Amino acid sequence: MKPTDIGKAYDQITHLWLNEQFNLNNGMDAHNKALSFVDSRGLALDVGCGCTGRFIDFLSAEGFAVEGIDISESMIALAKEKHPNNVFYYADICEYVFDKKYDFITAWDSIWHIPLAKQRSVIAKIIDGLNEGGVFIFSFGGTPEPGDHEDDFMGPKVYYSSLGTDGFLRLFMELGCVIRHLEFDQYPELHTYLIVQKPFK
Repeated sequence: MKPTDIGKAYDQITHLWLNEQFNLNNGMDAHNKALSFVDSRGLALDVGCGCTGRFIDFLSAEGFAVEGIDISESMIALAKEKHPNNVFYYADICEYVFDKKYDFITAWDSIWHIPLAKQRSVIAKIIDGLNEGGVFIFSFGGTPEPGDHEDDFMGPKVYYSSLGTDGFLRLFMELGCVIRHLEFDQYPELHTYLIVQKPFK
C-alpha cells in the first residue's frame, strides 16, 4: 500500500480516536521518559499526529512549540480545528522535506505504516531533522527480522512494516545516534519503542 492509501484508510476511521474508549494515556509514560534526555525545549514535531492532540498538548505543556504532520486529510482537519495556533502539515513523511531542525520528534504508532523500503530513508531524514542533542521516540513492531503485512483489524485494510528490533538498532548506530531506551512496553505483544538521541559534535 502507498502512504496515500493509508491516509485514505484513516480518513474512514477517524471516529475511533474521538470516542471515549480511546486511551489518551497511551504512550505518555514513554514520552515522559524520552523528555528526561532532552536538554533544549524549542521546536517539536509529531509525525503521524492524528486528531486527538494528546502529544501536542503534552509537549506544549512541557515548553515546546509543537508542529504536526499526517497523511490523513481528515485527521489534519480535526487537529487544526482543535489546535488553531499550531502548525500542521498534510503530507507524506516519505516525501516531506524538512526545512527546519527540531529538539524533539515523536512518531508514535505512525511510521510503521510506511513502506518497508522507505524505513531507512525516513529514519535517516528524521535524525537529520534533529538539532544536536535532539531526541527521537518512535514505536514499531519488535519483530526478530524485517518484514511487512496488511490487516483489516480496524476496518479498512492497513499496511505495517518494520526493520525488526536488531535492524532499527543497527540503523541508529550507523547514523551515529545514542540509544537511550528500548522497551517492549506491551509484552508479550510485539509493540516496542525506542528513544534515541542525536549526539553533540
